[in-house]
Amino acid sequence: MSEHDLDELSAMLHYEFRKPELLKEAFRHSSYVNEVGDSCLKDNERLEFLGDAVLDLAVSHILMDLFREEKEGVLSKCRAAIVNERVLSDVAKGLSLGDYLLLGKGEELSNGREKPSILANVLEALIGALYLDGGFLKTKEIIHRLFVPVLGSIDIESILDDFKSVLQEFTQEAYKVRPEYVPVGESGPAHDKTFKVALYVQGKLMAEGEGRSKKEAEQKAARKAFFCLTKNL
Repeated sequence: MSEHDLDELSAMLHYEFRKPELLKEAFRHSSYVNEVGDSCLKDNERLEFLGDAVLDLAVSHILMDLFREEKEGVLSKCRAAIVNERVLSDVAKGLSLGDYLLLGKGEELSNGREKPSILANVLEALIGALYLDGGFLKTKEIIHRLFVPVLGSIDIESILDDFKSVLQEFTQEAYKVRPEYVPVGESGPAHDKTFKVALYVQGKLMAEGEGRSKKEAEQKAARKAFFCLTKNL
């Protein structure tokens, strides 16, 4: 991995490593280290082990901050919806982590750079490296920036089915106001109408939602507004 590569990745993470060797270690797959045969080189599996634990803890913190009234069971389900191979590999792809991997010839030939399991593992290794280099608070900040947008895009309605309540709790604590829902239109025949609502916080339009009922439209608007308001916390 060249210094240019390090600088490019650091810019995406908004973090500069004090110990660049940790970052390099995070991208050394065991297949590469085994082929090179250098006993001084470490693969990324220990960092992956550490990063897995750090990610679980950081996401747990973030969920407790976001959903202050939810019970343990709901928070656990939310964490499971975020911390899994599919989501982790998607985040890794967004950072182009596959481009930085050092792989053995066999993994290279079998498209190892695109394998979800390898991408998820290298993201965890990167998180482990961040933790060792910058500590938990800085790592949690980076994880928040990477994963809260994911939380806003995955299907968690079955887990958090009342975003209106979640949003109201948040806006009352943060802004001392309640959200305002304003109907802005409906379309379709009487038996199959679509409703549209606009959601305002402190007089500012935050989101719009559509649904087969006003309640559904309000819930969708509340979800959009909630993740919009919390993405930079």
